[in-house]
Amino acid sequence: MRDLKSPKSGRAKENRRKKTRQRRDWKRIFPLALRIAVFVGSCALVVSGGILAARMTAELGYFSVDTLRVEGEKRVSSEEILALSDIAPGTSIFDLDLEMIGSKIAGDPWIATAEVERSFPREVVIRVTERLPRAVINLGYLYYVDAGGEIFKVLEANDSLDYPVITGIERNFLLEEPAAARQQLVNAVAVLDELEKRTRFNLDDVSELHYDPAEGLILYTYVGGVPVRIGYGNYAEKLDRLEQIYRDLAPRLLALKYIDLNVTDRVIVRLDTGRASG
Repeated sequence: MRDLKSPKSGRAKENRRKKTRQRRDWKRIFPLALRIAVFVGSCALVVSGGILAARMTAELGYFSVDTLRVEGEKRVSSEEILALSDIAPGTSIFDLDLEMIGSKIAGDPWIATAEVERSFPREVVIRVTERLPRAVINLGYLYYVDAGGEIFKVLEANDSLDYPVITGIERNFLLEEPAAARQQLVNAVAVLDELEKRTRFNLDDVSELHYDPAEGLILYTYVGGVPVRIGYGNYAEKLDRLEQIYRDLAPRLLALKYIDLNVTDRVIVRLDTGRASG
């Protein structure tokens, strides 16, 4: 039997491929390596030079803040906003924490949002969006309510009272059930939005919006303080029905006990017999 593993087999030796060792062409390799080394070194010098130039530029004050610009301000003055930003002229524009500055500015009750951005080389731009009061709510103190149904500011001596008043939402309700209370404020603002579009029965005809847990929203007319029960939802449809007859009702408001809009396809009007006879 043939020993296939024997290293002495002549056939195995004949089947081996003889390797020929090639000589390296150093004349070609050396210039290529030299070019690569020069390229890498040049890149390193460029990067280092750029960093050094940036540092020198910053130290010389090229990126020091010298202009502060405020956009979108109306009620809050630009001077007040700049004071809230606490940005000192001469500060490096790269040292500013833009998010923190925006948060500080938005701490003012009139400011809804504040965006701060760098405008190279030396300017900072502050863009603000202010809140718009839509109503006043009585929580022991009077507060403004904005278009999103958010209570945002206690009224001060110089603040205007020329807004509809929301009543019936108590402080405890806000603290214990904030989501439900916020929804009722959103509903109240939705009614105000509907009234603002109208001509026959609009915001000028309403003095108060009252929230009742059982009945929903109740409007009170400016003349006579007549309750207009508007309930929950479908506000546009309900006000459409009221406007169809309001011109006839307006001269009789002082004789009315209430107006109910919660019955589909009709308006229920109840006379106050005591007031009518008086």
